[in-house]
Amino acid sequence: MSQRAKAEALLVLVTFIWGSTFAIVKGALEHASPLVFLALRFIFAGVLLFLVMRRRRPERPAVRAGLILGLFLFGGYIFQTSGLQYTTPSKAAFITGFSVILVPLILLAQGARMNPANLAGALLGVSGIYWLVLPSGLSAVNRGDVLVLLGSLSFALHIVLVGKYTRRFSFQHLVPLQILTVGAVAVAALPFDPSFKLRWTGGLVLALVITSLLATGFAFSVQNWAQQYTPPAHTALIFALEPVFAALTSRVLLGEHLGGKVLLGCGLILGGMVVSEVWGGSEPSPVEG
Repeated sequence: MSQRAKAEALLVLVTFIWGSTFAIVKGALEHASPLVFLALRFIFAGVLLFLVMRRRRPERPAVRAGLILGLFLFGGYIFQTSGLQYTTPSKAAFITGFSVILVPLILLAQGARMNPANLAGALLGVSGIYWLVLPSGLSAVNRGDVLVLLGSLSFALHIVLVGKYTRRFSFQHLVPLQILTVGAVAVAALPFDPSFKLRWTGGLVLALVITSLLATGFAFSVQNWAQQYTPPAHTALIFALEPVFAALTSRVLLGEHLGGKVLLGCGLILGGMVVSEVWGGSEPSPVEG
């Protein structure tokens, strides 16, 4: 098996883990506020990764790259986790999946050419967002959906930047740095958290173990290693499976059912992902000259 095949197979496993944790995090938020949960999850995972991947001191450019990745990752998770308080795991997962469609748009803004299929995928994705976020007009907007949508933008920027930085710096430097950055920013923001809540329960501890070890430590190590061998757009296509896994696990664990408009919106977003990445090429073509 080639390095690229191994990388993409591991990315599918990571996507399954991430999709499965939406329902787990939703339950954990009954016992801890979003900032508290993120601080515990990422500090624990970051320290563990630092101990496991400890090697020579990274150069200043690598530290700067890790900090930048961490800030965008924090933005994605604080919006997503906060939004999960007000929306369902399945809806949150499909809105987060909109980041797949945003990746080629960001590459376009950086000077790449967009394939017509990427544009078609973007239109499908925007249509899906409409049905998920604005089914009954502005007066009925669920703030949780809007927060998750902002997180989707931050995750898309993170995907693009990971593809850029892992070609210049060792993933063994980048992974602990960005994970610790998320935890450090969350801890620094705790004094300003008006909804501070922490009740130690067995469910919270289990959620922290699963999200710290599997969904953070293992998953981001694999992502940063794998993106050395697969382009950002291919990574985004694999990540399109995340909301599907989330919907399945939410159905099994929480008995969640998708209504007609929600199902339509989810289908449009998923269709946009597939159209954009399957027929849109591996990534937009760079501008010549």
